[in-house]
Amino acid sequence: MAISDVNIKSNFVADLDLTSMLVTPERCIMLAPLTDAVRSSKGSSRVGVLSTMLDVACSDPALAACRPDWTATQDLSVHAIDWLVEGPMVVDAQLLRIGKKTIVISAIIYDGHGRSDIQEIKALIDGAPKTNTSGEQSALTPAAKCLLTFARIPGTAASGAENYTPAEWVGKLRRRTPEGAEPGEINEKIGMNMIDAENGVIEVNCIPYIINAIGTINGGVQTVILEVAAESMRPGLVATDIQVNFLSQLKVGPARTSATVLRDAADHSVVSLQLMDAGNDDKLLTLATVLLQKP
Repeated sequence: MAISDVNIKSNFVADLDLTSMLVTPERCIMLAPLTDAVRSSKGSSRVGVLSTMLDVACSDPALAACRPDWTATQDLSVHAIDWLVEGPMVVDAQLLRIGKKTIVISAIIYDGHGRSDIQEIKALIDGAPKTNTSGEQSALTPAAKCLLTFARIPGTAASGAENYTPAEWVGKLRRRTPEGAEPGEINEKIGMNMIDAENGVIEVNCIPYIINAIGTINGGVQTVILEVAAESMRPGLVATDIQVNFLSQLKVGPARTSATVLRDAADHSVVSLQLMDAGNDDKLLTLATVLLQKP
């Protein structure tokens, strides 16, 4: 998980324009605009972008709970409930369990339907009655159910960890994108090189834009790469669900995907993917399963 350093102007996470609040030390609510840059080819939110938001939002309660330790994302899952098409994208992440070696966070992703006030969003999630200007009751639409597991690692493993203090942010609104950031086309900025679309083979070099605080490819970037690889194999379908297991860190690069179709049906496909360190004897970095559906 990358440190959202407000001095970094060219970073994948910064480009997503994230705003968050730790409403308690155990709970983070985060939102981001659903711009064209983060929409799928069919107009819905990209599962790789949702996974990145999930990673960042879940890390705040995790780090607040385990300080002075740091965390590394171990497992991540996003299971779609409905299409997220209006925005903003909203993540409500809550601490489930903290152990000696792992921390587990649960989250629900919502379609905010035009709302950008985190306190209003919290009230709607918590069930407080709200009405809009026409007198009709407002609501958020659940879009995905998520679970994330972090491994606890020494704080010395992450550059700048001593200055990243989520426990001090409770009740404070934080914009995670620095002034002067220049968002652009995500796939292009990540530097994806499509080697073989039909077989889901993509290569990505290890560039500063995609590197996290512990010196490897940001977990959210990995999910975007895996999403694109899966969708390249099944044009016309959109990745909606993803299960990811992070196994090792990139040491040499480039990172390269390989993929196998597990199931094909009229309205969906399931693809199994691997991400490997091509410059390090194809060492296995990440495993993933992606569900693609017809919009």
